[in-house]
Amino acid sequence: MDKRVYRKYSLGMKQKLGIAAAVMGDPKLVILDEPINAIDESGMQNVRAILHDLKEKGSVILIACHDREELEQLSDQIFKMEAGRILT
Repeated sequence: MDKRVYRKYSLGMKQKLGIAAAVMGDPKLVILDEPINAIDESGMQNVRAILHDLKEKGSVILIACHDREELEQLSDQIFKMEAGRILT
């Protein structure tokens, strides 16, 4: 078990912990902001698998992300926002 204090964890580890906390307990709605930021390739694959499983179970997942390619892999529908408004 890693006994370091949370504030000493790397950004990638903090991201993983945040995602784990968000998806515990079969949530019906998951909201994530830049979930793959600072996560290594194997971690990104795990996040994708977790999100896919949640989607299969009927969860709604809302992701804010600047990486269009990643959004296209994860999303059924993509909305572009500008100045706090959804563009049509």
